[in-house]
Formats: sequence, C-alpha cells, structure tokens
Amino acid sequence: MSVKADYYEMLGVARGCDEKTLKASFRKLAMQYHPDRNPGDEAAEIRFKEIGEAYEVLKDPQKRAAYDRFGHAAFQNGGAGGAGFRGDFSSSMADIFDDIFGEMMGQRRGRAAGGASGRERGSDLRYNMEISLEEAFNGKTAEIGVPTTIQCDACTGTGAKAGTAPRACPTCGGAGRVRAAQGFFSVERTCPTCHGRGQMIADPCDKCGGDGRLPEERDLSVNIPAGIEDGTRIRLAGEGEAGLRGGPAGDLYIFLSVRPHEFFQRDGADLYCKVPVSMTTAALGGAFEVTTLDGASTRVKVPEGTQSGKQFRVRGKGMPVLRSNQTGDLFIQVAIETPQSLSRRQRELLEEFEEISSSENSPQCSGFFSRMREFFEGFGESRT
Repeated sequence: MSVKADYYEMLGVARGCDEKTLKASFRKLAMQYHPDRNPGDEAAEIRFKEIGEAYEVLKDPQKRAAYDRFGHAAFQNGGAGGAGFRGDFSSSMADIFDDIFGEMMGQRRGRAAGGASGRERGSDLRYNMEISLEEAFNGKTAEIGVPTTIQCDACTGTGAKAGTAPRACPTCGGAGRVRAAQGFFSVERTCPTCHGRGQMIADPCDKCGGDGRLPEERDLSVNIPAGIEDGTRIRLAGEGEAGLRGGPAGDLYIFLSVRPHEFFQRDGADLYCKVPVSMTTAALGGAFEVTTLDGASTRVKVPEGTQSGKQFRVRGKGMPVLRSNQTGDLFIQVAIETPQSLSRRQRELLEEFEEISSSENSPQCSGFFSRMREFFEGFGESRT
C-alpha cells in the first residue's frame, strides 16, 4: 500500500507558512500541471488533482489544524474534519480554478457579478515625424493630420439607433463570459453570442453600423520642445482612436527622428563640426568664422603650427538641454588641406622651403620614422 505524500511537501511550503505563501505556491503548481497545458499527460493530471486536494485542506483553518494534528487520518474513516471533505471538493476546486485561471484569462470574478458594459478602449496610434536639427535646436509647433476614428454623433457612441439602447446579452446575462463544467472544475470562456461585450444591439445605428465611431482625419497641433533628441516619443493622451461603443479613446504616440545635418553632428547636447584649414593658415596662424545653429557667427583663432585633427571648443554653442537652462558646447575639428594645382612659382617656393627645412619644422614626421627604424632594428637583434 503506497504512502500518501505530505500535503505541505506537495505544495513545497513549510508547515508554518502563511496563507499568502500557501496560495502563491499553489497557483504556480496549478498552472504548471493544469491538464490544458499538459494534454494527454496522465501523470500531470494526477499531480494536478493531488495539489488541489492538498490546497483544499490547508487553506481551511479548521481542516489545516486537524491535518497538523492527525495527518491524513483526520479525513479517513470518519476522522476529525472528514465529514464533508469529499463532498465539497468539486465546488472548492471550481473556486480555486476561477481564482487562478480567471486572472490568467483577464477575467476577475467581480466582473461577472457586475456585468460587462460592451465599452472597449480605442487603439493607440503611432505617427512618425521627421524634423531638422535646426527645428530640434529652436523647438517648434507642428500641425499634423492623423487618420483616426471619432465618436459617432448620431448615437453618441452607443452603436444603437436613436431611441433605442443596447440590451444585455441573453446568453451570458451581460457578463461577457460563460461558464462550462469540465469534470471537477469549471472553465470560463468568452461568450460566443456577444463576443465578450456583454451587450447586444438589436437596432444598430445607421450612420456607424453599430460601432459607435466613424473614420476621420484629425488636425492636431504638436509642441516640439527645444533640445528634443532623435528617437524621442511624445504621448498625446486621448488623441488615439475613439473607443468602441462609447469606450475611452486611445493615445497618440509621436515618434520623432532628426534628419542628419550637412555640417553638424550631434552627441547629446554637444555638436561637432569638421572645418578645412589651409596649410599656410595652420602654419602661420590665423582665424576663421563658423555660423552656429542660433544663426550667429563665431570666430575661431588658429594658433601658429596647428596640426590636422586639432579640436577647438566653443562653449555654449551646442544644443539646449531639454527642460533646463543649460546648453551644450560646439567642438570644431580642423583638417589641414594640402595645396593642389600648384603654379610653377608656387612649386618653386615649396621646393625652396623644403630645402631649407629641418627636423624642427616637422618633429612628428621625422620623429616617427626614427622611432620606426629603431623599433625594427631592435626587433631584428632580439631574434638573432
């Protein structure tokens, strides 16, 4: 004769656990071994029944006290607490199933008692908007047209013809769901007659066909704040599709993208720009002017002997930081341009300059090749 497993061990809880812990463990196991999730698995079905029996005992304070004192004998041969245990097991398991799987299917037990209204929230909408870097810098108010649905004015969103009203579904009584018994537990499903709405419309509205809403393109004004970044999402509450049969409207989400700029690249609140500088300006020193996104001209001084790749920082000329008084910086990188299409005189001057030049005029160039020679000479010696 097999020994019956301990109820606490079945549910994986300690003997002194509270009701919340007990219920959480049972919910997890019940979902794991439920027959619908394990079709054709007899072991899972047996396990499901065993954990249901264990939970039925331990959730009841009186039955739990009797079990803690007498074990399984408390419910055998007329033992303490045994009367009525087998008789109400089916209904108890139905309540347990409602508690667990009703939530899993989005159906709370209170909804059936209160009835369904047939009102459904409208869908959210997405609108993709592209703006320039200048518009992201300054901010703007954009006017957009959004294809959506609005509440039907003829039936005020009810979906029923004027002078009539929706009535409760005769199949589910307005609950939107129907219950069917399956063995020792019951299952709730969406009502096949009203499709979960709980209401029936005998005389649908001629204008909207019973939906309670109509298609329309709406013109909206959208505020784009200064400093907004690429990929930002703006939510306009209640500007989505109208709800079904008078339900609340959905939301409109505007996804912003900033077009690449011809001269500036953005990194957070900072801007980057590459500026070509003539060889003579870099060698002798000088200055140049750049126009920033605010429309102003900024003068940048180039020191004598500036090398290609040198970066200059102009404070406060970057992007504004969203919802603050701070501003990023502008970083300008110079690229030394080598002269092209030289005239004979220009070539003569450069050749003369090359003849009188020394390693001090190009320290990086001469130093690089010297280090390279030393490296490979040392590398060759180490191999011998």
